[in-house]
Amino acid sequence: MGRLRQQDADKRAERDHGPDFSEALARGLTVITAFDADHRQLTLSDVARAIDLPRATTRRALYTLTRLGYVEMEGRLFRLAPKILRLASAYLTSNLVSRVLQPACERICEQVDATCSVAVLDGAEVVMVARASPVRPISVGLGVGYRLPAFCSALGRAMLSTLPDDRLDAFLERLEPAPATAQTVTDKARVRQAILDVRANGFALVDQEAEVGFRSLAVPLVRYDGVPVAAMNLGTQIERVSLDTMRNDYLPVLRREAARLKEQLI
Repeated sequence: MGRLRQQDADKRAERDHGPDFSEALARGLTVITAFDADHRQLTLSDVARAIDLPRATTRRALYTLTRLGYVEMEGRLFRLAPKILRLASAYLTSNLVSRVLQPACERICEQVDATCSVAVLDGAEVVMVARASPVRPISVGLGVGYRLPAFCSALGRAMLSTLPDDRLDAFLERLEPAPATAQTVTDKARVRQAILDVRANGFALVDQEAEVGFRSLAVPLVRYDGVPVAAMNLGTQIERVSLDTMRNDYLPVLRREAARLKEQLI
């Protein structure tokens, strides 16, 4: 086995995940994260730079992923293979998303003729795990697996509002807010107050902070024992629905659905 670079050894010591932690598996999963919508095909050197691992380590991980069918190679370029979807499918079919959350999104979407999504908090972002949209396009590229910054999106603020104060403070301390639109609030004090307002009111209403021309209303989803697990939102283009309509007409719909889902989320 190759010797660890000193900086890699130092990182391992800092993480201190314990003796049962598999560095090889962690590196393989890290390699997968190097690919995204802006980096569909990468060379070995590209991947190594993106994830800050030695070329030899990256080469072994890519070779293994290629042999397993999760990565494809063409010349010097690597790209994710369709088999990678099995990993997402395992998540989507092994919990309540397909049985409970996706049907709920479809039901609400049909009722109010607006996009309905459910997302979970993942670090500094929220990732959509269920989504239903009217026939006409609402927002290009949005779908299951799509990510949004948590600090400036309704789904994100709804989830962040459920965090205890110490975890919220830690989140904001690590946060490096970058504006998604001209309306995005990036001052940390104002972001914190916006999240606390969501906690007090029970809903988040964000107007063009995450996406130009788009406003969104979200509420937290809690499971049967009161533990927050996700957030559900309704989103629409600003010219279609006013802020008052979202508060007066859409919010009761979301709250009723959240109450209905509480006993089904385990």
